Amino acid sequence: MQPPVTPAPAGPFSPDEQAAVYRAIFTRRDVRSQFTDRPVDDPTLMRLLNAAHHAPSVGFMQPWNFIVIRSADVRAQVQAAFARANAEAVAMFPADRRPLYSALKLEGITTAPVNLCITCDRTRGGEVVLGRTHNRDMDLYSTVCAVQNLWLAARAEGLGVGWVSIFHEADIRSILNLPEHVVPVAYLCIGHVDTLYESPELQAKGWRDRLALSDLVFQDRWGNPPGPTVHNP
Repeated sequence: MQPPVTPAPAGPFSPDEQAAVYRAIFTRRDVRSQFTDRPVDDPTLMRLLNAAHHAPSVGFMQPWNFIVIRSADVRAQVQAAFARANAEAVAMFPADRRPLYSALKLEGITTAPVNLCITCDRTRGGEVVLGRTHNRDMDLYSTVCAVQNLWLAARAEGLGVGWVSIFHEADIRSILNLPEHVVPVAYLCIGHVDTLYESPELQAKGWRDRLALSDLVFQDRWGNPPGPTVHNP
């Protein structure tokens, strides 16, 4: 027999707690080149994984798994897969953008002490999952929530995280021996950082600026201008 469900008290955090949450959000960065060589200890890593494991998931399916990668050999294979895909990616951009693209450091696979692949098991919960009956991709979206949870927890711990996405999926599947029903959602580099860019690195280096919030908010339907309370912070 299930124990009775007893709601817990709810309410806003204290001002200091609120400030800490928003600081983690606004100072989070995609880290590529600032990793130090200090190791990430197991208790800290487990706190990050536990934060990820407490992400929201549709139907409480919890579709994620976490592959912790410390092996130099495995990371070297992943680095080679990235290099092959990155060489292809350069040619996909207009000629005037290629020099800047080539100058950007886009991964920290071998310099970060820990690599982590967060996957999505598309069979978890069975054929019919509450909340997923009409949108099969809700498991993938749930797994991305786990990525964000881990990223914010890492920022609070003084750790940097970089998301490496320039791969052929088949290469990552082969290197990590992933089953067919498991999708690699995020390949992350994790390590201690002493400094971070004040703004996102791609913005700081001239790749792209942050879009204005007021241009992204509509009222009631697509294209309707927002109400008067929406402004750019």
